[in-house]
Amino acid sequence: MPSEFNIYQCVCMGVSKSLRPLENNHIYCFRAGFNVEKVQYKNVIFTVWDVGGQEKLRPLWRHYFNNTDGLIYVVDSLDRERIGKAKAEFQAIIKDPFMLNAVILVFANKQDMKGAMTPMEVCEGLGLYDLKNRKWHIQGACALKGDGLYEGLDWLSSTLKEHKAAGFSSVGTSAF
Repeated sequence: MPSEFNIYQCVCMGVSKSLRPLENNHIYCFRAGFNVEKVQYKNVIFTVWDVGGQEKLRPLWRHYFNNTDGLIYVVDSLDRERIGKAKAEFQAIIKDPFMLNAVILVFANKQDMKGAMTPMEVCEGLGLYDLKNRKWHIQGACALKGDGLYEGLDWLSSTLKEHKAAGFSSVGTSAF
């Protein structure tokens, strides 16, 4: 285990069940609600705020955005009817003043299901191609199998390190 870790704060939307496959690889599992977890992935520790997706909790989301380095946003790629609502929520989140420097990772979940939107369709649906001066990545995923989760976290951890080096990160390095 490395003696030094990079520590970042991320807000996660829709990940309560999506990242459970990582639990078997010594990464803590996320739970629904306003839970805070320390998630270790390689030599990176994410302080993760899982703020839940329940409609009545959404007005409270912004209270967790201060000092946030990254956003992990999970989209149900099967739910074509609600991609417009997902876009409206996503756009509101990333336009919040506390989220303007946050790196964005979108998981296009359920890629194993017939009829799922492709990651490109999810990009179009969320308006990712219209984002200017933002670091973002979309990763196709199948949460039940764990497909795509590590690739997304690899991108997030390396991008957060670059962001920190450029002076955008709000959380520093800690010796363990």
